Amino acid sequence: MNGDPAVTSMPIDLAFTIFVLAIMCGVAVISKVPATLHTPLMSGANSIHGIVLVGAMIIAVTADNPVSYVISFLAVAFATLNVVGGYVVTDRMLQMFRKRPAAAKPADPTADKASKAEG
Repeated sequence: MNGDPAVTSMPIDLAFTIFVLAIMCGVAVISKVPATLHTPLMSGANSIHGIVLVGAMIIAVTADNPVSYVISFLAVAFATLNVVGGYVVTDRMLQMFRKRPAAAKPADPTADKASKAEG
């Protein structure tokens, strides 16, 4: 390995350990969020999902072999789905707070009979 940070790669066991620890940390944090706050927090995280998408695109630019192409394509595809899904959840959440149009009151049949009787 040379000292160039762009070329230096970490050992696979260290990368896998960091990956597993990140999953465990994420599960621990998400499991402590109450259900009433989960949707607003996830909709607020759309900016983070956008950063993930940009990172996936940067990695895709540096792909130099078929395996890297496939992995970078999958990373961009999943990050895009994450962003779109976040906006769908946000839209559904905002629909819950919109006022619904008032339903038309049904005609009162007794009022109709009273007006005919007077006329």
